[in-house]
Amino acid sequence: MKKFINAPEAVVDELLEGFALANPSMVRLEKNRIVVNPKIDEADRVALVSLGGSGHEPCAIGYVGEGLLDAFVAGDIFVAPSAGPTIEAITRVDRGKGVLLVVLNHAVDLLSGQRAVEECTRRGIDVRMIVTQDDISNAPRQKASNRRGLVGCVPVYKIAGAAAAAGKSLDEVAAIAQRFADQMATLTVGVWGATHPVTGKRLAEFGEDDMEIGMGQHGEEGGGRQKLRTADETTVIMLGPLLRDLAIQNGEKVMVILDGMGSTTLMELFIIYRKCAAYLKERSIDIVANRIGDILTVQEAAGFQLFLARMDDELLALWKAPCHGVYFTGI
Repeated sequence: MKKFINAPEAVVDELLEGFALANPSMVRLEKNRIVVNPKIDEADRVALVSLGGSGHEPCAIGYVGEGLLDAFVAGDIFVAPSAGPTIEAITRVDRGKGVLLVVLNHAVDLLSGQRAVEECTRRGIDVRMIVTQDDISNAPRQKASNRRGLVGCVPVYKIAGAAAAAGKSLDEVAAIAQRFADQMATLTVGVWGATHPVTGKRLAEFGEDDMEIGMGQHGEEGGGRQKLRTADETTVIMLGPLLRDLAIQNGEKVMVILDGMGSTTLMELFIIYRKCAAYLKERSIDIVANRIGDILTVQEAAGFQLFLARMDDELLALWKAPCHGVYFTGI
């Protein structure tokens, strides 16, 4: 493992400190690894909070800002924080209009989120929780509560953040976020595993000509190990299950996100997107929104996450609404 770090145990605190120092007008680092949008102090609206392990930058510290998250609670590398800091974050950003907590469907994240919601509710804070569960590889849609959360959290942040910025109530923001989350799906392909920057352990092992479709975010086996295919072949293999899962029909509108995971180059991602566009056009499916690049990474993992979501006019308008975060500004 070759990484430019200092003491392994200081990795998270030093990365957060550096991030805050680099972006002093946009974020504030507060105690217990809470990254805050300072403009929330003057706001009169619903607030948004999320939590998760570190090591996935820019997710989610890079998505704190206006029209996005108001606070993100960072845990250790690949490990969600406990409920305590999450309770602090919710309390910190609540402006009396309620708080939406967005949680990726991983066991520790979910446990921390549930405990935080219970305690904040007991304290009189109006808080709701949305769980993102967009990984189609480890459970059918009929058992979506078993699906892992992947890159789909980011468009949820954006759409819910826009709804909050528009002055919608907590009930409305939560309903919009849930409606979008119910119509999204992600599939991952991996070709090289990440290295844990603290332990040095590789999360997944691959041969030189292997790939795995359905690999989890942290290197979990997906049962789709096979020989490496071309960009076009891999894209077609992945789009089929995604379209079937969402039951997308000819003439519908979709969002496409390609997340590079850390090591996959923009060259590769644009080649893949080229095939996505052609494949969907052949089926009269209109791409009305997209995002391409390193969005939710896993250190230097190689491969990509392919995300699809059904779009309507309201969701598209919220996606296109102005926002201002370190790694997400405008549309």
